[in-house]
Amino acid sequence: MDISAALPTFVITLREGVEAALVVGIVLALLQKAQQPQLKHWVYFGLASGLVGSVLVGVGLSALLQSLQASEQPYAAVLLPFLKLSFSLVAIAMLTWMLIWMTRQARTAKAEIEGSVKQMIAADGKAEWGIWTLIFVAVLREGIETALFIVAQLQSGWSSVAGAIAGLIGATGIGWALFALGIRINLKQFFQIMGIFLLLIVGGLVLGATKQLDAALGILNPFVSTNLCPIPSADSCILGPLLWDGHLILPDRQFPGILLKTFLGYRDRLFLGQAIAYLVFMAVAGTLYWRSLSAPKSPAIAPFAQENPSSMDA
Repeated sequence: MDISAALPTFVITLREGVEAALVVGIVLALLQKAQQPQLKHWVYFGLASGLVGSVLVGVGLSALLQSLQASEQPYAAVLLPFLKLSFSLVAIAMLTWMLIWMTRQARTAKAEIEGSVKQMIAADGKAEWGIWTLIFVAVLREGIETALFIVAQLQSGWSSVAGAIAGLIGATGIGWALFALGIRINLKQFFQIMGIFLLLIVGGLVLGATKQLDAALGILNPFVSTNLCPIPSADSCILGPLLWDGHLILPDRQFPGILLKTFLGYRDRLFLGQAIAYLVFMAVAGTLYWRSLSAPKSPAIAPFAQENPSSMDA
């Protein structure tokens, strides 16, 4: 099994899956407390619907790429690299934004979820679909982020799928341990560690996106009157000179380079433009993430955090 494809999807699916599992667990616990067991079926229905929707999105995006790759139409050769680039940029934006946004929102998430569910229960005849929508959106959101990452990395085959399944199983186990077995887990520490890994993985995605942009412009350049490669080199269009060539010393497809590529974004061929894009991304996203971690706690969930250390305070 290709570990470079499995490990990133495992980390992302584990983190995103735990977030979804927390929402599901909080809603189930609140329904039990409110003595509304008949509504639990809608939680499971929303969970299954979100998982199916996520798989369909991933399959649809992969099918679109494969159809373009197999197409003999002239436009396919030009459209394909730009489509790959689009998937990468969307994945980078979604994963980075959700990492920072969820880190901030986690401080009030439990109170907001409980408030929403209580309002749904109080509204006669509307609780079922309201709970289904809440769970469906939570699961689908995390699933789409994972699907976009897999497609953006162009990771096909069973390795990435196995990593995603393993992450999903791990997230389910953590959710079960928290809410069914009552095991206390320091979720704040868990999300901080996973957040750092996720930030580094997305940094590697930035390196890949810059290379895709360079390739896309190089393919398009002969078809337009304007020169799209102002700083061409032997191997690049806009990335400039090659800074590092370690494919003979430390290849990124073999151990230990493959682990460095997975978690640190290492490339055995690195261009100046890639290095600049990576440093800028890590500086901006890392600063925003650090600020979200050091933001003061909201008093809205302070009692919950004191009562249960395994809260959603990430």
